[in-house]
Amino acid sequence: MNRVSEGADADASVPSRSDSHPDQLRPTQGQRPGRSRRAAYDLRQRRRSTLVAAVSTVLVVSAIAMIVPLTPGWDRVRASFFDWDTFVDSLPQLWDPFLLNLRIFAICAPCIIVVGMLVAVARNVRSPALFPLRLFATIYTDVVRGVPVILWILLIGFGVPGLFDERAWYTKSVVWGGFALVMCYSAYVAEVFRAGIEGIHESQRAASRSLGLSSSQTMRTVVLPQAVRRVVPPLMNDMVSLQKDVALVSVLGTVEALRRAQILVSQSFNFTPYVAAAVLFLCVSIPLTRLTDHLMARQRRRTSGTAVA
Repeated sequence: MNRVSEGADADASVPSRSDSHPDQLRPTQGQRPGRSRRAAYDLRQRRRSTLVAAVSTVLVVSAIAMIVPLTPGWDRVRASFFDWDTFVDSLPQLWDPFLLNLRIFAICAPCIIVVGMLVAVARNVRSPALFPLRLFATIYTDVVRGVPVILWILLIGFGVPGLFDERAWYTKSVVWGGFALVMCYSAYVAEVFRAGIEGIHESQRAASRSLGLSSSQTMRTVVLPQAVRRVVPPLMNDMVSLQKDVALVSVLGTVEALRRAQILVSQSFNFTPYVAAAVLFLCVSIPLTRLTDHLMARQRRRTSGTAVA
């Protein structure tokens, strides 16, 4: 009986979880029930950061809006680049060519992802019998990335159609311009995928092989799913760049948004159509950029926990 009573007295003397950390469970004055002090502090910090960012942005934009019109040549620049009537007249004429940009982007992007993945896997093969494949993938990425994209477009767009005598769909400049984009960006995307593959720890491969999986099964079912999930944010950055570089096919004579803007400028002797074309590109690139930032923030929260200001 004495031991039982002593045990009961000891349990009563030990503070409970709620007694040892009352601030985490009990809301303070002015704090909503169910929200910890840490959550309330983080909320206040986010609101403060948002307010500071908004005020600083307004101050900077206001300063630019006040200083730029005071420059001596502002009237000439405004008439040449920001003429409202020319802008309104240019937009309808740029819309259809801009849809061609979007179609090229929609066709090239999936092809680039597939080819880039294949090249990345080829660069990571470990079988001695497949060394020529690995060597070819390495040479491909080194050569393609070492030459400017616009130069590849010129070489392929003007050179390859000369191999054919007949004028068919596969001799059009837009086809080979898109092919050049796929070839160039696949090399860059392959390096992104390769970085993700090599970032997977060797213990993952060892564990898979110990379970009886072959090298190809390990790559397909263990390594690639983790690698792809890791490289989605940088891969989106490449897609944003591709959406803008689609305009480079205009050097082959393809009448897309940039080429149409050049034609309008030559007709009106006013540079406002370039600004209108830029606005159309921004309508696509800005949402893609914000999506990339969202994916990067989600990945950071998933892997590193709380972000520190």
